Formats: sequence, structure tokens, C-alpha cells
Amino acid sequence: MNTANSINRINRLPVTRYHKTMIALIAVAYFFEFADINTFAATAPEIRRVWGMSVPDIGYITSIAFVGMFLGSLVGGWLADRWGRKSALLSTTVWFSVFSLLTAAAWDFTSMAVLRFLTSAGLSAMTVIAVIYVNEVFPARLRGRYLAYAMVIGICGTPVTTFVASLVIPWSDSSWRLVYLWGALGAVLVLGFKVLVESPTWLESKGRVAQADSVLRRMEERVSASGAILDDAAPPEEEIRRSANTPLKTLLHKRYLAPLLVLSVLWITQTVGFFGYSSWAPTLLADQGFLVEKSIFYVALTTVGAPLGSLLAAFITDTFERKWLLVVFGVVIGVCGLLYGLTFNPVMIVVFGFLVNMFERGYTSFAYAYSPELFDTRTRSLGTGITYGIGRLSNAVGPLVIAAIYGSSGYSSVFVFIACTWFFGAVVLALFGRRTRVRSTEPVEPIAKEPKL
Repeated sequence: MNTANSINRINRLPVTRYHKTMIALIAVAYFFEFADINTFAATAPEIRRVWGMSVPDIGYITSIAFVGMFLGSLVGGWLADRWGRKSALLSTTVWFSVFSLLTAAAWDFTSMAVLRFLTSAGLSAMTVIAVIYVNEVFPARLRGRYLAYAMVIGICGTPVTTFVASLVIPWSDSSWRLVYLWGALGAVLVLGFKVLVESPTWLESKGRVAQADSVLRRMEERVSASGAILDDAAPPEEEIRRSANTPLKTLLHKRYLAPLLVLSVLWITQTVGFFGYSSWAPTLLADQGFLVEKSIFYVALTTVGAPLGSLLAAFITDTFERKWLLVVFGVVIGVCGLLYGLTFNPVMIVVFGFLVNMFERGYTSFAYAYSPELFDTRTRSLGTGITYGIGRLSNAVGPLVIAAIYGSSGYSSVFVFIACTWFFGAVVLALFGRRTRVRSTEPVEPIAKEPKL
């Protein structure tokens, strides 16, 4: 059997300093991704004031950014499958950093919209590729935990960026541009990317068995050098049989179509539910009479809950079934978000906003681990990219819907709508979501023959 046995060899590795170095680098990439994705939300109230933009104008720019995320997700999945996980991760990180830097020079509505489109495309592509990469180079029994640890560090980019914005924006009418310079610092990561290896699972899926074996041997040597004792890997179950079918055509088979639809609902409700909240909270608070500086500061306080949510996820994601964790967290987020929208007390705004951020980041950590687990190596890049991208595309409409609801029904109605999206996603997952938790009696990634379409 011509195989490097990548999956079983990776799954029997203990997590050592070598793995932790890789996840630390992914965590820093996530930090600047979350930093950059929140720059427009943090600066929108000031840009609106300085440029004389309307609430619908903010909605249009936000919508265009999410169209960029949709296209970026698709391209990112394609790049990861064509170029390899490592090369695609490096390229997309540089892409979003460069265009964030250029956004600091935006001069009007059109330039801002174009630059946010291009930046967001890179952000989304990088996120999809990073999730796939961790899924394929970390042992299955611990990948959820370490992905959540990366999110703990990464999500700190949200409160740090918001605090940076609240500090520098009052300096002058142009100081909001400094926030985009901050978001561009992710480019420094190119200095550390040599630490990463190419995914052996991807190499093997492309028939490059010798290269996959070489990478696996390097990984095993580095793990052994730390003093860890390696158990024998389980024998390969069956060599992957390749077919002429494209990954896209394969995804239309009933084996993949059901998770494709469920994950699309998951990411649509997560995107509209969270970004509808985080992107609009500073602007809507300012429009309710709160000073711009105070609205940004209140939202900054609520985002402190975000890394705590990822930390909570790290402790439980590999202990309980991820499907049910997503359901429970989705319901809690909906309730807390609804209560946030029903109060104008600054303390309660911070408390409920804190809880929304905490549970949502836990939810996202679960979702990042859950999504690629529903696909095999051949379909993982495209399946993850499509579903994540559809979720991001939904928010091209979401901001316009929220602006319309706000204009016709008022502030509280926006948060009723957002809560309902979370409840809907929880119901769909509860009824149709598949379980993915690895048990000792179950194969980690069952390898089946390609379905004939």
C-alpha cells in the first residue's frame, strides 16, 4: 500500500514544544486578523462624523467587506488545495496586512469600500486556511483544545484594537487612520513562517507520498527530541482512491451535502448574529446619545469577555460533543444579546455585552474545530471555504437589514432580530448537526472510497 499513513502518524503524536510553537504562530496570525476585522467597526463612528456619512453608508461598506470575505473564503480554500496549506497561509496573511496598511490612506466612501473589500478577502482566506492547517497537523484528540488556545490569544486583538481606537481617535480628525496602521502589523509574521511545515495529509492526498513521509519524519524527530516517547502508529485502513471528480462535484454527493447545508446555516447565523452586534454596537450607541468616545469605550469593555470565552472553550471542547456545545452557547448568546438591546443602563450594557462576547468567542472556537471535521481531506478545503464564505456573504445583506430595522422600528428591534438568528442556528444544529467527538472505539477520520457521481 503506497501511503505515508499521515492521519494515524499525526494522531499518535504527543503535543510538545514543537506543536506549541506552531500554534503560537497561528495565534499571532489570529490576533492581527481579529485586530484588523474590527478596525472599521471601531472607527466607523468617527469616520461618519468627519466625512458626514449616514448610517446606511456604514452599512454599505460593511456589506461590501463581507462580500470580500465570501470571495476570500472560496479563493482561500482553492489556494490551500492548489498551493498547499503553508504557502496559502503565508500569502493571505501578507495580502490582508498590505491592504489594511493602504486603508489608512482612504480618502472617501469609494476608496474605503474598495480597500475594506480587499482587506476582508485576505482576512477570510487566512482564517479558512489556518483552521484547515491546525486540523491536519495536530492530533485529533487535542486539536479543538489547541485551536481554542490560539483563539484565546487571537481574540485579544479585538479588545486591544478597540482600546487603541478609543485612545487615538480623539487626538485629531485624522487620527483614526492610525488604527489601520495597527491592523497592518500582521505582516511581521512572515519572519516566523519557517517554523511551519506543510500538511502531510494534504501532500499525501495529492499523491506526494515521499514528501509527506519526509515531513512526518521531521515532525517525529522534533517531537522525539523533546524526550517524548512515540507509540506505534495504527496501520492505514485503506489507501485513498482518487477519482476524476472535482472536489466541488464530490461535495454534491449526499454524504457531504447534509453537513454542507448545516454548516452554511451555522456560519450564516454566527456571522449575522455576531457581526450584526459587534459592527453596529458603537454606531448605534452613539446614535442613542452616548458620546462617540464613550460608546467605543463601553464596547471595548465588553470585548474583554472574548478571550475568556475562548479559554472556556479550550477546557471543554475536547471533553463534550461539539455539536451540543454549539447549541447551548448559541441559545445563551441569543438571550444575552436580547437583554443587551433592552437596556440603556451603561453597567448593564457592559455586563450583557461582556457575556455576548464571551460566549460568542467560545462558540466560534467550537465552530472552527467542528467545521473541517465534517469533511475528509479531499473535500476539507473547499467544503470549509464554501460554508464559511456563505456565512460571510450573508452579512452583505445583514447590515442593510439591520439598518432598515433600525430606521423603521428602533434600537431594541435590532437586537431582537439578532437574538432570533442565534436561536434559529441552535435549532438547526440540534436537529440536523452531526456528532464529531473522537472516542477510543471510533476511527479518527474514516476513509471511504470516493462516491461515484
